Amino acid sequence: MAAPRDQVWFSQVRTFHVGSIQQEVPVKIEQGERRIELFLPDRDIADPEISIVIPAVNENLTIENFVAWCHEGLGVAGVRGEILIVDSSDDATPTLARAAGARVLVTPRRGLGRAYIDAIPYIRGRFVIMGDADCTYDFRLIIPFVQAFREGHEYVMGSRWLGSIEKGAMPKLHQYFGTPLTTWILNRVYHAQFTDIHCGMRGITKDALLRMGLTSQSWEYASEMVLKSVRMELDTVEVPVVFYRDRNGRLSHHKRSGWLSPFKAAWINLRAMFIYKAEFFALKPGLLLFLLGLVIVLPLSFGPIRIGHIEFNLYWMLLGLAMSLAGLNIFFFGCLAQIFCDYSGKARDRWHRIFDYTGAAIASVGVFLVGLALCLALLITYAERKFTLPSPTASIDHLGVIGVLLASIGFSTFCFTLVVQATGVRYGPRTKQDSTLQEDFEPSPLSGRE
Repeated sequence: MAAPRDQVWFSQVRTFHVGSIQQEVPVKIEQGERRIELFLPDRDIADPEISIVIPAVNENLTIENFVAWCHEGLGVAGVRGEILIVDSSDDATPTLARAAGARVLVTPRRGLGRAYIDAIPYIRGRFVIMGDADCTYDFRLIIPFVQAFREGHEYVMGSRWLGSIEKGAMPKLHQYFGTPLTTWILNRVYHAQFTDIHCGMRGITKDALLRMGLTSQSWEYASEMVLKSVRMELDTVEVPVVFYRDRNGRLSHHKRSGWLSPFKAAWINLRAMFIYKAEFFALKPGLLLFLLGLVIVLPLSFGPIRIGHIEFNLYWMLLGLAMSLAGLNIFFFGCLAQIFCDYSGKARDRWHRIFDYTGAAIASVGVFLVGLALCLALLITYAERKFTLPSPTASIDHLGVIGVLLASIGFSTFCFTLVVQATGVRYGPRTKQDSTLQEDFEPSPLSGRE
């Protein structure tokens, strides 16, 4: 059963928020040369509880066995389920999949992440299980996923490390270095406890998938899902999966794409990982650098200090000044990163309270004026001395540095307060119809192309 060729394949409702008011605007979307078309099997399943959603590109060697595995897994788990193959093949994959009893969604080849995005309007089940069509993940063993969903978990992450990995299924570089290292990095940055962030077999409730709003077009969709599951505070659990080596005669997608492909995938995933948690590198480190700078600057406010054989003089004070101002602005960047990536709105509300316009503006102006007064005092002294500076040990020089520090802090804080408050600005939908006809799932700035 295919979508009529003379019709737009898919209409979508785009939601806009104006304050507390939600407004929905219908949007028609057309694809390029190759339309998205849904083909149904002869014996289709009505009202499925589980949707197994699998992208496929030229998998004619394994697709029949894979669909049979899915049917077996659904039967053993005692659950009604559909198998949705998102196909962008040039071979017989879609025909074989449909004959084996799967729904086939034919889509343009635009990347792995985009394949899942294209599939979302066609998913009927309450729960979604994702994976690969190459028979490397054993979909006969989906019982742990079904049980986890029925226990109330929203995101069910497969783990090859909790399950088993057949000898030769993973390159040693991936198994013993790449995956453990990137998993460790994600756990440290996000305070998570995953054992295998790159496992391709994973499950999510349809509601959580819709709220997640995937944008990644390529391999980084996997990291985006993991990262957003943490940021959204989804009820998450890991379950063991079995991972097999490729069937004889089949090349993995990484091998098809060349020897650089795994490294490109790793780079793309690390980029997504760092961008979604940019405050990790800015918020606390910036605050620490700011405070260390103050520890150096403030004790030297009225002149140099000698401790043993070391004299802390005006030059140390200038170092502390640079550290403080750099740290403060790095901290501000961290605050903004936290606001931009905030799903719940808690971080935005917290920073809005801390940098309340009236209070922050008054404090910023006060600090700026004190700093300006100290700077003017140094300028007056400079003029009185016929435009020559006092000795570097003079108190007025040190107070002048304090003035620069305070004036800079005051002005930076005022500007940052305005930016924080600006993050709460909202608009309604634009009136011109063409402004709503942009493709619904625009590529993320993080996205690469396969």
